[in-house]
Amino acid sequence: MSENRVTVAKTYKLYIGGKFPRSESARSYPVTDAKGAFLANAAQGSRKDARDAVSAARKAFAGWSGATAYNRGQVLYRVAEVLEGRRDQFATEVSAAEGIGAKKAQALVDAAIDRWVWYAGWTDKIAAVLGSSNPVAGPYFSFSTPEPTGVVAVLAPQRSSLLGLISVVAPVIASGNTAVVVTSEDRPLPAITLSEVLATSDVPGGVVNLLTGRTAEIAPWLASHADVNALDLTGAPDELRADLERSAAGTVKRVLRTRAAEDFTGEPGTSRLRAFLETKTVWHPAGV
Repeated sequence: MSENRVTVAKTYKLYIGGKFPRSESARSYPVTDAKGAFLANAAQGSRKDARDAVSAARKAFAGWSGATAYNRGQVLYRVAEVLEGRRDQFATEVSAAEGIGAKKAQALVDAAIDRWVWYAGWTDKIAAVLGSSNPVAGPYFSFSTPEPTGVVAVLAPQRSSLLGLISVVAPVIASGNTAVVVTSEDRPLPAITLSEVLATSDVPGGVVNLLTGRTAEIAPWLASHADVNALDLTGAPDELRADLERSAAGTVKRVLRTRAAEDFTGEPGTSRLRAFLETKTVWHPAGV
């Protein structure tokens, strides 16, 4: 009897504000593996979905940026624990999405989990590295500290479905920002599973919002949105990059210009942590 069973085709939803809504447009699109075989349906996000995600990210920003760095590190480490528990599922999805063998997929998943832990460890150290006590000539003391930029729109890598995704999302939230992420168009399933991990971890709703769909459709609205403070162009189509930068300039956004074919297997460094931090300098009379 099981030989004749028809499997249930899954239709996944978006992840906005800690919940899983359907796309406002009611659209979905088929996701296939590297050989063209059907895997599932993913929600096709719209302009309205992007606006809802930005609203959720803005609402979550005060609480997340105001939490202690140590607490953010604890929350992120809990995500890594749940990632580890779903290691086999991620490996299966990465293998299907990227058309690679099980062993290589498992190695990429392990690297992705390690990358998340690595960024979790930076939450309470980045201020010491980037902050400073400034020499002044007078009866004052002055110090500079890094602060999160705000809401960051992230165009996730198109080819690196999990390691690349985590490499661009983790530093954004580790540094106290909130994120609206447009996932890989053709390889969204690891991102969808990541949203389920986030929902069942301690990450407050709205800190990370994941939109599946067409990057070329959603990205322009995020680039021009006045309540988005920064834009990561990693997964942007080459033909759209200049237009997205011009749109971002209209609201004076920070823009991270990266290579679309970036190699995420190497040492990440702190450049992505620095990208969405601003420096606040404080002066105060000495002895008061």
